[in-house]
Amino acid sequence: MAPDSPSARFRSRPLPALGWFTGVAVLIAAELGRMAAGAVSVGTAVAAATGPTATWVRGALASRGPAGVAVVGLSVLLAWLVGVVVAARVGSERVEAATAALPPRLRRPAERVGLGGVVLVGCWLAVRFGAADAVHAVGETALAAVRPIADLPTLTARETVPNRGYQLPDGTWRGTFLGLSPAVAWGVRVLLIHLYVLAWAAWVWVGYLLFRAHYRRADWTPRDDAVRRLRGHRWGQFGLVVVGLFLTMALFAPSLGTTTAEQNLYSPFSHTIQYYDPDLGRVTEILVGNANSQTRSVGYAAENLGPGSYDRFGRFHPFGTLTNGKDLFTFLVHGARVSLVVGLLSVGASTVVATAFALLSAYYRGVADLILVVTSDTVMGVPRLLLLILLTVLLADTPLAGLYDGGVLLALVLAATGWPFLWRAFRGPSLQIAERDWVDAARNYGQSPLGIMRLHMLPYLVGYLLIYSSLVLGGVILAIAGLSFLGLGVTPPTPEWGRAVDMGREYVATESWHISLIPGAMVTLVVIGFNAVGDALRDVVDPQSDSGATDPSETESRGGGV
Repeated sequence: MAPDSPSARFRSRPLPALGWFTGVAVLIAAELGRMAAGAVSVGTAVAAATGPTATWVRGALASRGPAGVAVVGLSVLLAWLVGVVVAARVGSERVEAATAALPPRLRRPAERVGLGGVVLVGCWLAVRFGAADAVHAVGETALAAVRPIADLPTLTARETVPNRGYQLPDGTWRGTFLGLSPAVAWGVRVLLIHLYVLAWAAWVWVGYLLFRAHYRRADWTPRDDAVRRLRGHRWGQFGLVVVGLFLTMALFAPSLGTTTAEQNLYSPFSHTIQYYDPDLGRVTEILVGNANSQTRSVGYAAENLGPGSYDRFGRFHPFGTLTNGKDLFTFLVHGARVSLVVGLLSVGASTVVATAFALLSAYYRGVADLILVVTSDTVMGVPRLLLLILLTVLLADTPLAGLYDGGVLLALVLAATGWPFLWRAFRGPSLQIAERDWVDAARNYGQSPLGIMRLHMLPYLVGYLLIYSSLVLGGVILAIAGLSFLGLGVTPPTPEWGRAVDMGREYVATESWHISLIPGAMVTLVVIGFNAVGDALRDVVDPQSDSGATDPSETESRGGGV
């Protein structure tokens, strides 16, 4: 161990790091139940998707039709890619011994094919003999072990600061936090959530300062200049605030909503609420669905609940109600989670594809670059909205359409139509990097193309990946909202911001203006926020860059959408 390594410095000065990790443990303990509940939700979704997917794959292989051919082709491609990764990282002594007699030029491809074949055979045996069922059983056992932790109380839980109650004739509230009104109790919980997020952000910053002061080997790194430039970038700080609020809304949606999603959105006729009925003179119960039918916002004052209003059942609605009487704010916070998940899946998939194609086209050039140029031009030549609608309709009956209420299919469709724009943005820097002396030196030294692209080209693209991915994410969220506005994409009753805009478009000029205006303004603000973050990252990573968006691919990523 080097005497000046971070581990050695930690051994010599453990107290600052131990103090910081103690603070992290406290913050985690305050929300351990929520984190476990999130892990259970993800595990349940994966387990629910494993069984139908394995059944569909077995059926496709048995049918020996186009679906079977597609499954076999995709399996071979994935097995080869896995073989490439394994051969590049760990290799295998037996595979290397088996290929030792081959010429050096063929040895590496043979190793990849051999390792990929092993992976392919293993996957086939798993599908053939029902290994997915065994994995499913193991996953259920692990989830059963985590579920008790998910039931632990948390600092920002709805049960800790309840806002649901009823008002008695003397004006007092029952069932709410400390007897406060639902609006004040809800405001306390919202404030507590944002204070918790701010505590995390501040503690991460403290950790960075401690690492820089006590454990970093160098006194100065380029990261220090980047942080200094970001601290003076007001437009970027505005974007960070907007994106932070959006992420908080998505991560803490169950606690931010005035009621639960199950009660408000999915199963209103399976839940009841208590309220004081002045006609009966006592507290009574009513189905949430029946209560919603009496609190609709349909355009005129007699039937409208605007922002910051109470309904006759004592429920507070920060943003008013929808045309079906459901709480708009609860709809929007859970819709933020859907937009974030679908957006991250889409941007992640398109970024991986675009990066791989950019590296391939820059390294090999010639025919490979020409094929990718023609392919990208073909995809970009078709109106994206038309292509999105076409793919969404054609794939509506596939197993992908049932994953995350159509969110996974929507993410893949957006990635399939959006990678050319990112590829064009990455292609220029990749071509410049491929001309560097160190790339030629690695090629002359005999290093494999994959190793050169992974070790000597990809690290220099990370800044561009961050910049353009953040720009594209805002556009993808706008596209998701646009497709939901048209009735495509995520299936109801799963909340999505574009669907709220569609529900209220007939009431824009009426008393129920809030149904369309508030979610529309939120979509606009989030897109602007991600664009501001992208601008800040570009200025931080490359201060000499031009602030104007002159590249068509960058213009597409900024405008996003369809």
